[in-house]
Amino acid sequence: MAGMQFEYDEEGGTFFYFLLSFWSLWLVPTTIYYFWPSGKQAEPENDKKRECNCEPCQLKKNRLKANSKWDQNRDRAAKFGLFISWIILIALAYKVSKIQMDYVEYDPYMELGIDRGASDKEIKKAYRSMSLKFHPDKETGDPKKFMRIAKAYKALTDEDTKKNWEEHGNPDGPGVVRFGIALPKWIVERENSMLVLAAYGLIFMIILPVVVGIWWYRSIKFSKDQVLLDTTKLYYFFFQKAPNMMLRRCIMVLGASFEFDKFHNKEVIERPSDNEEVPQLIKRLPNLDEKNKEKPLCFPYSVKARALLHAHFNRLDLQSSTLEQDKQFVISKCPCLINEMINIIAQLVAGAARNAVAHMPRLETVENCMKASQMVIQGLNERSSPLLQLPHVGQDMLKHFNTKKRHIQRITDLIAMKEEDRRLLFRNLGNEEYRDIINVCASMPYVTMDVRSEVLDDEDSTITAGSIVTVTVELRRENMEVLFEKEDIEFSHMDQEVVEENIKNEETELEPVDSLKNLQQTQQQQKTSKKQQKNKKVVKKKKAPKQAYNWKAAAAEKENNKQNSLAVTTVGGAETETHKKEEENDNSDAETEEGGNDSDEENSKIVDRSNDQDRNDGAVEDDDEQWKKYQEEAKMETTLDTKVKESHPVHCPYFSDDRQEGWWLYVGDKKSHMLITAPVQIQTLKIKEEIQLKFSAPVKPGVYTYFVILRSDSYLDFDQQHKIRLDVKEAKLVKDHPQWDISDDEEDKDKDDDSDSDYSTDMSDSE
Repeated sequence: MAGMQFEYDEEGGTFFYFLLSFWSLWLVPTTIYYFWPSGKQAEPENDKKRECNCEPCQLKKNRLKANSKWDQNRDRAAKFGLFISWIILIALAYKVSKIQMDYVEYDPYMELGIDRGASDKEIKKAYRSMSLKFHPDKETGDPKKFMRIAKAYKALTDEDTKKNWEEHGNPDGPGVVRFGIALPKWIVERENSMLVLAAYGLIFMIILPVVVGIWWYRSIKFSKDQVLLDTTKLYYFFFQKAPNMMLRRCIMVLGASFEFDKFHNKEVIERPSDNEEVPQLIKRLPNLDEKNKEKPLCFPYSVKARALLHAHFNRLDLQSSTLEQDKQFVISKCPCLINEMINIIAQLVAGAARNAVAHMPRLETVENCMKASQMVIQGLNERSSPLLQLPHVGQDMLKHFNTKKRHIQRITDLIAMKEEDRRLLFRNLGNEEYRDIINVCASMPYVTMDVRSEVLDDEDSTITAGSIVTVTVELRRENMEVLFEKEDIEFSHMDQEVVEENIKNEETELEPVDSLKNLQQTQQQQKTSKKQQKNKKVVKKKKAPKQAYNWKAAAAEKENNKQNSLAVTTVGGAETETHKKEEENDNSDAETEEGGNDSDEENSKIVDRSNDQDRNDGAVEDDDEQWKKYQEEAKMETTLDTKVKESHPVHCPYFSDDRQEGWWLYVGDKKSHMLITAPVQIQTLKIKEEIQLKFSAPVKPGVYTYFVILRSDSYLDFDQQHKIRLDVKEAKLVKDHPQWDISDDEEDKDKDDDSDSDYSTDMSDSE
């Protein structure tokens, strides 16, 4: 049996093959990943023209551009590193191409310089001529070449040697199996063994455990939303302690987050100038409650963060090199912290529902947190006018919005004005400034909400006590610019009855939250008038949208149906019949009086069979419909998670970074001040979204009024709510399934069968 021999790379050729493979293994995927298109489309020219040019927006652009210099330098360094890496790869490939193969297949014909299949005469002739030339005694002699020639001649003339060459590729027979190792030989030499061992120990026993430990120690401090776990515990404590938390208190808890503490977050910068600037800032802010002794609300970092938040809400000018930078850092952390607060409140509500938490947070608490998010994004306090979200609109201009002739308090009121009156209102502004206001108003969201509630899991849609109610909400988002195009609305061509019916239906369907609903009414009326003018036909009444259920009328109708059904009876029997079978009963009265015959029994069997077949077909159809509904629900549950979180940009010049629109959707009971469903955060509403909210119906039967509420996380005064009424009936009694109806005889038979134990022996059987 042939032996084995390991050979290290003494010349370095094999090591270059290994290095080339390893280098290309990481360089090619990294280059593809880095230069792969990100999918971000270039901004259209219309969007560039609509960019706001107000002073706060320009300052924000300059600040973001200055902050992006580090990103640009990092991007350039990465490109330069990839360029150098590709140069190294090309050099390695060139080096490998010049390396000669160490192991070449032995060919005696090549050594003698003759063709394969040459005769013995030709072989001898070639051997003689080459031996005379390369003999060591000759001047042109070469001992090594002469030995190879002699070996080749023997391999071609001696039969045993030739057989070994043909079978094993070597005239000497099977040789040693060699394995090349792509490592330099100096690594395994005895003189360098301690250095190599020390390098292995340093890498695998010190550096690698330290890197993994640092990564693990940092990761366990944060939740999945990159919020410190200590901050999460802080929120749990305060919201459980005070279920009804006011807005000012929510801001205090937000400022006490440990993300603003230097001992928990190394990004926080504490300056010696804070001892002078922060007290001066506190004097400018009333009702800051800086003397609160409650921990950690009284800690210096908490007071500073709270002061910076209130300075942001009041849009105060701060020192750009110190407090302004700290303020930008604080407000940049607030959106994720507020979202964590809302999630914790939802968890506490769910815990209180199963008696795991003593006090349930009220609905006002979660709404105050959402209000704080709007204030942070827009840089306004709770008493500020929503009109201050527009560019070039200051506090001194608000007095012109409320006069004897006009009463404008909201952005929708401003949009509803005529163009002449609106331009006259901003007569002190130039054309470019007025264009900024119009562009920002046109880009703001105009969301319509369609709500329907039902029970999907049951055979009928009746809402019973404890059943799962599914509220499906369809959201449609447009820009406010659609309202500018519909300012002049004429009602002369409208059918007055259709107008009154549409207005009445919309009043019963939607809660009058703001003047935006009036604009929706006028929009619907204009659509109807355009259809009438186009078709020139008689206007038919449209199907009214879903109205609030009239409980008194439904009860009266049910009572009338019951009395009518009792009035219809058969002649010879005491059973009552429904109106659907009235004609059949009239034809079969005589036969039922005589008692029936065999043909009647056969007919009844046939009818029963057909009814059973119809029931089975209906059950199959119901199963198919339920399976389709289940698939649709599963798709809708994963839609928001799989979509890219991108919607529409928000005009927020006082926020630290660019912002995309977001919404919260939930169901609440304002009468009981209770949150019914956990708020769903929607960050993908570009045109249309459909969301399902599920909750358990109340345990007690009755009529309940809930509200489906949509709140923006970025804009003030863009919230909506939709009233839904649930008529909860008593839960149905659970009937025994036919497969569980076992007769007494079958039970006795089963008992007899069970009496024979599986462990009975032959002796017991014989006895």
